[in-house]
Amino acid sequence: MGTSKMFLRNLMVVSIIVGLLAFWSTPALASATPQERIDKAISILREMASEEDSWRMGKLLSDTRGVAIFPSVIKVGLVLGGQHGDGFMLLRDPSSGRWSGPNFVSISGASFGLQIGVQSIGLVLVITNDEGVKGFMADQVKLSGDLSVAAGPVGRHTEAGTDTRFKASIYSYTIAKGLFAGMSLEGAVVRVDRNANAAYWGGPVTAPEALKRPASDSRILPVLRELENIMTKTQ
Repeated sequence: MGTSKMFLRNLMVVSIIVGLLAFWSTPALASATPQERIDKAISILREMASEEDSWRMGKLLSDTRGVAIFPSVIKVGLVLGGQHGDGFMLLRDPSSGRWSGPNFVSISGASFGLQIGVQSIGLVLVITNDEGVKGFMADQVKLSGDLSVAAGPVGRHTEAGTDTRFKASIYSYTIAKGLFAGMSLEGAVVRVDRNANAAYWGGPVTAPEALKRPASDSRILPVLRELENIMTKTQ
């Protein structure tokens, strides 16, 4: 192997190691408390509701079976990148419109490519069918692996990865620095956060147990109001 090729290979290896260390040592990755997640979710939903394109998200929410909200997904990259965020999930009965939960979860994943820097995005996953609900009842689920996921439609145009026939189990919406868009998630894994569930509910609960409980606690009601506000958006 030539000296230049060996140098490039070593440089890439070092870049990968540095990227991983930077990602996993980022202070922002410290788990947020349940109340911190709820407070930040309210802010993210309000920001999304203020966007002109939010009516399409509102139409999906009107028939949703549930949502998973990750107020701050940190994406870090240096050749090899990763993402991690804490959030929670709520179920919705489409016939009555009643919400249940929350079940606290985290999302993480890795990516490879030309990338550098740190970015924080707000992420909302709209769950549209029984398959999606079933996936979130497990301790962990892989998006685009165990469950089909597509970028949620915005405005008159669709982003790359949007399912124009609306057959995916999950549609994703993101907002970062004022940019509201759909985003395709490939290979990200959503896991139950048992510690956050125990802190919120006052003791250990499984995902199915948490999601059977009515979302009637005063702590979560502001989130429901923001979701209902987005549902009222019209074109």
